[in-house]
Amino acid sequence: MTKTGFEHKDILDSLNNNLTLKEKLVCTHEAIKKFFPFLARIAITIYDPATTLLKSYIDSSDQPTPWQHCQAHLEELPSLKEVLDKGRPRIINNMVTFEENEYGHIKRLGREGYAASYTMPFFDNGVFSGFIFFNSYKTDVFTDDVLHELDIVGHMISLLVINEMEAVHALTAAVKTTEHITHVRDTETGSHLDRMSRYSRLIAVCMTHKYNLDDAYIEHILSFSTLHDIGKVGIPDSILLKPGKLTRKEIKTMRTHARRGREIIDDLISNFGLDHFDYVSVLRNIAEFHHEAINGTGYPEGKKGTQIPLEARIVAVADVFDALTSDRPYKKAWSNDEAFAMLKKIAGEKLDRDCVDAMINSRKEVEEIQAQFKEDKFG
Repeated sequence: MTKTGFEHKDILDSLNNNLTLKEKLVCTHEAIKKFFPFLARIAITIYDPATTLLKSYIDSSDQPTPWQHCQAHLEELPSLKEVLDKGRPRIINNMVTFEENEYGHIKRLGREGYAASYTMPFFDNGVFSGFIFFNSYKTDVFTDDVLHELDIVGHMISLLVINEMEAVHALTAAVKTTEHITHVRDTETGSHLDRMSRYSRLIAVCMTHKYNLDDAYIEHILSFSTLHDIGKVGIPDSILLKPGKLTRKEIKTMRTHARRGREIIDDLISNFGLDHFDYVSVLRNIAEFHHEAINGTGYPEGKKGTQIPLEARIVAVADVFDALTSDRPYKKAWSNDEAFAMLKKIAGEKLDRDCVDAMINSRKEVEEIQAQFKEDKFG
């Protein structure tokens, strides 16, 4: 029966609303299930080319899954690496008959009751960005007709994810441009930001059970932690680069960078039209509150304990550890043992004790990050 006028309702009308990426994925899944009721789950992993890690990101489930907070080097996942090498999606219409040869991924799917899977790689301007997975509890459901429809849906989902990532990249690019224009030169190097951002992610992963953190939050911690000191663009070089001890007046000026960082972030968010962006409060909190102290002696507001946003507490520990273990004009790098001892000493007073424990208990991963992102003579 044909329709005229305004009788038809767009099944994806919800995507026009101000929703998070997770909510958009759930809405898309619900709409698709009207046509393909066997489709039980849509999941997305993202790829970090700097570390070659493939990481879980979001899925359409409303329950915790075994795939949350998972990561592995792509080389450790042969069947997914094959998908990327061939540049074509992979169809598994019966999990039982699929030969298991990688990291237990297919076995985990089977244990959760999934019987079939369709995997699409997605790209941003030709650059590999991750995978989209369509999972079913029934076998032999991914026919040619179904696949043609899912291809369209998969590309639409990939655009949603890429748009989210590009918003983060736009903010980061704007910050770097601001730094170049103002000719600010901090003692912190690019390697420092590489390390401390990954320390931040490491700590966040360890805190997932206590705070029920999702993978999207964790990835935004990784991205946004590099912007923690954006406010320093407004600090004079005479203070920022001073090799000796700062005077009380200079310390007071230096401390303005936390509030100024929040103001700069607010301006960037407004100018780029990103007020609707997921986790924008995480970015603001990191910039403004990463120098607060658990005992209330920090700045700019003197917040105490859990009054300090979790993301700011996480970044504070990562930042302090890397500062201790890095050369500075006024000090030599400490050993990891010395730095861990200092973290323990100030845990519960200056730094969040749980975050400190997470850092110390992840020594192997910390050392891997240090080995990968070493300083060189050019910084």
